[in-house]
Amino acid sequence: MSAGTAGHVARSTVRPNSETIRRTPLRTFLHTDDGVTIDSVYDPAVVVYDVSPPPSGDLVFVVAHGFTGDVDKPHVRRVVEAFAQYGAVVTFSFRGHGRSGGRSTVGDREVLDLAAAVAWAREQGHTRVVTVGFSMGGSVVLRHAALCGPEVPEGDADGQGRRGRTEAHTDAVVSVSAPARWYYRGTAPMRKLHWLVTRPEGRLVGRLGLKTRIEHSGWDPVPLSPVEAVPRIAPTPLLVVHGEIDGYFPLDHPRMLAEAAGDHGELWLEPGMGHAEHAASDDLLARIGRWAGSQDS
Repeated sequence: MSAGTAGHVARSTVRPNSETIRRTPLRTFLHTDDGVTIDSVYDPAVVVYDVSPPPSGDLVFVVAHGFTGDVDKPHVRRVVEAFAQYGAVVTFSFRGHGRSGGRSTVGDREVLDLAAAVAWAREQGHTRVVTVGFSMGGSVVLRHAALCGPEVPEGDADGQGRRGRTEAHTDAVVSVSAPARWYYRGTAPMRKLHWLVTRPEGRLVGRLGLKTRIEHSGWDPVPLSPVEAVPRIAPTPLLVVHGEIDGYFPLDHPRMLAEAAGDHGELWLEPGMGHAEHAASDDLLARIGRWAGSQDS
């Protein structure tokens, strides 16, 4: 399940001009660098008169959902509606989820899915991209920002696909309810998830019950972990958000990520919040939207 070359996406020339920004919704299938079709949706910003500041024309959020989610799930659409008050929104279904092709690699090659979505967001005319990921998607946005950074020195190859400047780079990153390290089994939900991913009967339940197709082969090599990715994100702004009663990943995970980020990262520990999109309140989504709008490109 190696992510391979995560930084390269074949795309048309980006047109960073307000006159080229798309004003109407669009749904299409994108093609990743490894040939997987990704179901993707573009929603333009919505003007809400009691929201201050008004939505930014050049800002687009690219939302990376959690494991077993997809673009049509109600909790994902709620996130879209919240962020659309601050900018346009691109959502997509990770490989193996919903109408997308392929099989889920549970955070490895999903970097390629996000890279395709970010490049497509820029094709719509937006000059500022903020990636926002939840749970598995939270780990993917961290790894994507490290592997598809705005500038990587020539020759700095590490087997994880790091490359030079690419239109698939992000301008700010928000990681919500993400793990810091791989193979964590310290909570009951994570033990269940590992059974789902590693056992044939678990993958059958995933396919039939959760509509999620899971790759049967293991990682080879093991991909860059989220906590290893975080130092490589600088100087791109980073926000780490985690619920204080998250049932999947305890608080040592966000604290590890924040420590690895150093001065270029922020940590929000949310009282009373559980895990990922389902637990993200409207107030939290609004604060994330305002944070994104305040970041300079």
